[in-house]
Amino acid sequence: AYIPVTLIMAIFAMLLAIVIGVLITTLQLSSSRIFRRVAQLYISLFRGMPTLVQLFLIYYGLPQFFPSLRGMPAIVAAIIGLGFKESSYLAEIFRAGFNSVDEGQIEAGKSLNIPSLTLFWNIVLPQAALNALPATGNTFVSLLKETSLAFTLGLTELFGEGKMLAGESFNYFETYLAVGVLYWILIIVYTGLQSLIEKALLKPYRRNSDESNRSEKFGS
Repeated sequence: AYIPVTLIMAIFAMLLAIVIGVLITTLQLSSSRIFRRVAQLYISLFRGMPTLVQLFLIYYGLPQFFPSLRGMPAIVAAIIGLGFKESSYLAEIFRAGFNSVDEGQIEAGKSLNIPSLTLFWNIVLPQAALNALPATGNTFVSLLKETSLAFTLGLTELFGEGKMLAGESFNYFETYLAVGVLYWILIIVYTGLQSLIEKALLKPYRRNSDESNRSEKFGS
């Protein structure tokens, strides 16, 4: 019953992390030195601060300065905290993905007077997304496991329920083993979905490669 709570936290935190990560990546790739400095500061801050400290700052600390945040649901605080944390990692992953795209393709597109927006959506973004997908998947796996920290905010999710059951039954080994296996199963399912996404993104490149091979074969 508490697996959906864990999944909701992980999915929404990941969506938030992706949005913020893209924004920070945009600042990193900006020609403005100030924007790049801001991005570096953001990444350094959220990567350097323990996740648990960030969750406590958001859930317990912010209401001291912003009374309107009092009564914030623990799940909202957890999503925000985890989202900001993981966005600092995704920003670096996305930046590396964009930088991995061959500049020759971009220059060739510009020489053919292809609009910049079209060039970005059809050439740069698909390749960058494909290159960044494995590392992004690893980030989601880490995020899924970090949702267990939400129990410290009083939120009962998968790990929290396991902790309470273990305390009631004193069957610590069996209970925590079962919780660990459930996390493992969730990760296996996600890994399968990621593989399907990777295959879908690779289809255009495989088709182009096959057509090129056929052309070379008939040409010879």
